[in-house]
Amino acid sequence: MGFIDRLFGKETKEEETMTKLNIGIILGSTREGRVSPQVGEWVKSIADKRGDANYEIVDIADYKLPFLGTTDGSEPGIAAWNEKLNSLDGFVFIVQEYNHSITGALKNAIDFAREAWNNKAAGIVSYGSTGGARAAEHLRGILGELSVADVRVHPTLSLFTDFENGSVFKPQELHLTNVNAMLDQTVAWSGALKTLR
Repeated sequence: MGFIDRLFGKETKEEETMTKLNIGIILGSTREGRVSPQVGEWVKSIADKRGDANYEIVDIADYKLPFLGTTDGSEPGIAAWNEKLNSLDGFVFIVQEYNHSITGALKNAIDFAREAWNNKAAGIVSYGSTGGARAAEHLRGILGELSVADVRVHPTLSLFTDFENGSVFKPQELHLTNVNAMLDQTVAWSGALKTLR
């Protein structure tokens, strides 16, 4: 960057990318036939158009985490998971409702980290027969214990109106406003909380 650009605060594309917040879109399911990748990619496509942060899909299935308590903690996936979380300033959880709560795989992944979650913000996008609302409420309690500030706006997707045959994601247009409002809050809070770390 030249002297004049620095003087007037202009950043190069590379510097701009480096100074933006990093937000991970966490897929909360690992089961065969899951639809969370479709929902996650949809949220990312909306987020990427905003240009206000660096968004990336973070799939807990990629880390092959063992069940907590059945390991000495030496598996490489555990360290890689914590390293990934440490690199992020905030999160958007893609949450599906199982038996009125979050999946065991997501709870297990959350429990494999502690400090990596602290003083960050999170948005939630949930789905289920009642929009995944009960799973989101359980997740909020867990996030509070980990000093993660969950934002108020919460897009809820219905298995009856936003999915075809329960497997093909076809979101209603009306969700776009809520997703953007949730991202507005997540980015703002992530930036504010970064000052505490």
